[in-house]
Amino acid sequence: MVAGTKPLRFSDAELARLNEQMADYSPQEILRWAVKTFHPRLTMATAFGAEGCCIIHMLAEIEPSVRIFNLETGYQFIETLEMRDRIKQRYGIAVEFVYPELTVEEYEREHGGPLYQIRPDQCCHDRKILPLRRAVVGYDAWISAIRGDQTDHRRAASLVQADRKFGLIKVNPLLRWTKKDVWNFIFEHDIPYNPLHDRGYPSIGCAPCTDPVPEGGDERSGRWAGTRKKECGLHVIEHEGGSGI
Repeated sequence: MVAGTKPLRFSDAELARLNEQMADYSPQEILRWAVKTFHPRLTMATAFGAEGCCIIHMLAEIEPSVRIFNLETGYQFIETLEMRDRIKQRYGIAVEFVYPELTVEEYEREHGGPLYQIRPDQCCHDRKILPLRRAVVGYDAWISAIRGDQTDHRRAASLVQADRKFGLIKVNPLLRWTKKDVWNFIFEHDIPYNPLHDRGYPSIGCAPCTDPVPEGGDERSGRWAGTRKKECGLHVIEHEGGSGI
């Protein structure tokens, strides 16, 4: 938990005004606002995707002491895990691994085998949602790397929003970027990225649930391929009673 003063609260009207003010902000300007407003009670979750690597690069220049963590489900690609060392070598930022309560072996023994094969939503809940809830205790806001053009859920997001699922403010600095914007930024700044992106994986999650995508295909069609599932649940907006957060 992060020590600090009373958590910041924003009404829905205040959030609406903030989003209007930020309409023309660059991602860096949004991050500077977030750092000024919330740090040190500001954190970031990353899966080491291309978008997340862009934000890490920006934070390294704006405020490298922002705590960044990865939800290490135990099922990630080795290439994804190796990104931690590459990020640390490049920026001096040590991304923290946040683990579920049970190891993969314990979890699969408890459920009689891999749960992702039969109940992927439950697997995501146990190995991503619950660890994230623990990871953000004591923080006022978290940064995500979602883009609005990725899924319908993400298209409904705002630059700054109340995240009632986790009880804090969510900041989405790349919400209006496109895939082209992301890769232009990566190549312009020589940002390290997951080599699986060069092997047909535009979106990378857990290895058993991520397939390569044919050239020109929907970039998230390789996630839980063959099912209607497109989100692990972290970025699905929940609407609850009450105003603001």
